[in-house]
Amino acid sequence: MDPSRRGVLGSALFSVALTIPAWQDTVRRLEDVQTGRSNRIGFAEVDAVTAMTEKLSELDDMFGGRHARPMAAAFLVNTVAPHLRADAPDDVRKSMLSATADLLYLTGYMAVDEGLHGLAQRYCTKALEMAGAAGDHLTYCTTLRGMSLQAVDLGHGTQALRLADAAAAASPAAGPRMRAFLAGQQAHSYAVSGDRRNALRLISEAEAAMEQAESRAKAFGSYDTSSLAYHVAQVQHGLGDVAGSVRNLQESSRLRHGVYRRTRVRYDSLLAERQLEVGHLEAACATWDRVLDDYPLIQSGRADERVTVMKSRLRPHLRNATARSTYERARELSASSTAR
Repeated sequence: MDPSRRGVLGSALFSVALTIPAWQDTVRRLEDVQTGRSNRIGFAEVDAVTAMTEKLSELDDMFGGRHARPMAAAFLVNTVAPHLRADAPDDVRKSMLSATADLLYLTGYMAVDEGLHGLAQRYCTKALEMAGAAGDHLTYCTTLRGMSLQAVDLGHGTQALRLADAAAAASPAAGPRMRAFLAGQQAHSYAVSGDRRNALRLISEAEAAMEQAESRAKAFGSYDTSSLAYHVAQVQHGLGDVAGSVRNLQESSRLRHGVYRRTRVRYDSLLAERQLEVGHLEAACATWDRVLDDYPLIQSGRADERVTVMKSRLRPHLRNATARSTYERARELSASSTAR
């Protein structure tokens, strides 16, 4: 293997790239553009960016944003940026802008996972710019929806609602699965904003759209019945129905298939917090123990936050042996995480 080719990506990212079919044949073209030996790109370069984005997304889901974002940022700066400056036919240029928008959104999502919210917004704003220039409505709407999710998780209900509504308005011809994806986020944002009527209306729309989507041949997409149950739970919690939220988070967990570690940590943490909220201490500890099984395997600021919340919620219950055992395990694992 030519060591100089590692300079295109960096050694860690190059080892990831080797799992992409025909990647070594593509590296020469990437390097030619990066070093100025070629000033023209084609669909092969677009395909390479798309394939790398998919691999980085897998790493993010498995190991968390702190693990994957530095590689994504290096790929953006060292490989994608020269592609954007290179000559290309109009159709290739639009496709490269679209592929770059996807990568920028993913990198922004990783920054959210690290707790770097200002940086995440800058990545997402650039993703919107690229998607708009490419005429890529799917990435444009997905990015707005992701920004709404960031806002609602930070407690900014009004901003979350504005972004969720903008995402839905930008996709008037969305298919049923995409409509469910967007309406679920709108419903969550309305619930957090205290608008019960619109929250219930939109979650009903999401349920109807998902029923329509599921009745068709299975389509590619990450929004499924598990995701919908999660959104129903979030709406219920926002409207004060904590017990209903627990039931739907449990249903979301039951429906999950092949969900990555970081998502499991996030969803199960919410379930445990709400189980405790309704007074089910030992059930909450059992759920938190599942969280702690996954926690050492990911590098995620949001996971760190959830474990911090876990310890604070358990501290008043340390006379209970089960709670004390889970608390001590969380304390030890979070100390190990800080030392990494």
